Amino acid sequence: MTKRSSRMLDGPDRAPARAMLKATGLTDDDLVKPIVAIANTWTEGGPCNLHLRDLAAHVKDGVRAAGGTPIEWNTIAVSDGISMGTDGMRASLVSREVIADSIELVCVGHSVDALVVLVGCDKTIPAAAMAAARLDLPTVIVYGGPIAPGHALGKDLTIQSVFEAVGSHAAGKITAKELRVVEDAACPGAGACGGQFTANTMALAMAALGLGPISVGDVPATAPEKAAAARAAGEMVMQQLRAGHTARRYLTRAAIDNAAAAVAGTAGSTNGVLHLLAIAREAGVPYTLEDIDAVSARTPVVADLLPGGRFAALDMYRAGGVALVIRELLAAGLMQDAPTVSGKSLAEEAARAAEAPGQQVVVPVARAVKPRGGFAILRGSLAPGGCVVKLAGHGKLRHQGPARVFDGEEAAFAAVQAGAIQPGDVVVIRGEGPRGGPGMREMLGVTAALVGRGLGDDVALVTDGRFSGATHGFMVGHVVPEAVDGGPIAALADGDLVTIDVETRSIDVTPSGQPSTFRPVVRPVVRVLERYARTVASASEGAVTIPLEPKSK
Repeated sequence: MTKRSSRMLDGPDRAPARAMLKATGLTDDDLVKPIVAIANTWTEGGPCNLHLRDLAAHVKDGVRAAGGTPIEWNTIAVSDGISMGTDGMRASLVSREVIADSIELVCVGHSVDALVVLVGCDKTIPAAAMAAARLDLPTVIVYGGPIAPGHALGKDLTIQSVFEAVGSHAAGKITAKELRVVEDAACPGAGACGGQFTANTMALAMAALGLGPISVGDVPATAPEKAAAARAAGEMVMQQLRAGHTARRYLTRAAIDNAAAAVAGTAGSTNGVLHLLAIAREAGVPYTLEDIDAVSARTPVVADLLPGGRFAALDMYRAGGVALVIRELLAAGLMQDAPTVSGKSLAEEAARAAEAPGQQVVVPVARAVKPRGGFAILRGSLAPGGCVVKLAGHGKLRHQGPARVFDGEEAAFAAVQAGAIQPGDVVVIRGEGPRGGPGMREMLGVTAALVGRGLGDDVALVTDGRFSGATHGFMVGHVVPEAVDGGPIAALADGDLVTIDVETRSIDVTPSGQPSTFRPVVRPVVRVLERYARTVASASEGAVTIPLEPKSK
């Protein structure tokens, strides 16, 4: 086997490198084996990645058992759920680039032979795939798994419940004591947010891309079988290395279509649109908003999952898991069979699905939860460069109403909490795009407050920012061009009539004659965000910071 690590470790002149690695406990026997980077996104800063340090030990056991030498490095991670609604949320999307960069740098800097990435919270997952596409090493992505739901007040709870309880409390629907009960019970331990929010959406996308083995990522974070699954992932990466199978073998146009179908078919996070565009660009695969829209339009929703549905991620695992979703989409011709890092094809993995008798979480296409996927791409006079409408949790395909315009998330949240938003309104939040934020914050605080006040089905929201995967309602994000770039959203004024029509894929505005008062919000100077703003592409291009030209593949 030709090893990249030989350039770092072989020969008399590499004695200093070997000496330093021996100080870490490695031996001569270890250093002649393939070096496998274990890129860990572990952090104590939130439950999603809290358990990944322990999980990495089992991955390393699998690598060693299969004849490799694992060396673990760590990246940063930003918790979306914790930073949500604060200025800190500006760091979330930026962290995707930093994580991908750090994985790429350490693998190049240490000439490793293969890569395993342990991921949890939202941005760590697409970052892992982006780094894999750049490096094109034998790669396995290990998802830490979803959190178990909490339970209080006679019902299961997720972090979505807490955000919506904030709105209910502001509306006087629940007491401060009831809010505290929800807060204390919603997150019982380690694992990523428990609905089909961004983490679980992107974990499913990794499975559909073939980079995230279903038998590993599907297992909940605290399930007893997670340790053995992680060890198996370590063995898988060594199989990939010996077979000469690198990441770009899996990152094809067909695989990205598969991932888009999986996201649409589970009414997953609209962040999936942003991240799949970014992954495709890093892999050199031409892929556009229209490609994603075509997949979503033909893909019905086959999983009844939160935030718009009834069930949590743990329920789906018990029902038959990710394999069951893929089985139904493959059976309907909505996905294509493709190889995966497990050594089995998607069809072979799907055939192993153990469907629980009487389960109601995942259904055949013939009995779809909804006739079309969980999002659509719109263009029009308000968003000539495109935008994404989330369709989870309601049956509406059209909304027309007067604009209520806010510069920045905080002003909109205050208006919602004060009861200033009325049924029929179109809440517009601008100045929150990739450059304008900078960082393209998620609007979960506002959208959850609307739902908590009982307005989720009666208003629309339009923003050049993003939405959390926990958002549901008639929500339009990723508006391009963004306000700071002089997009039409900057010219909107209170009372302008906004028309959103999913059937015609359009979003248009009829001016009321009132002048716009757009003023970008002045925010604290953060150097990394300033640099990001100077280099970031639009949301319609995946908000990547290296605008690579796509190459045919």
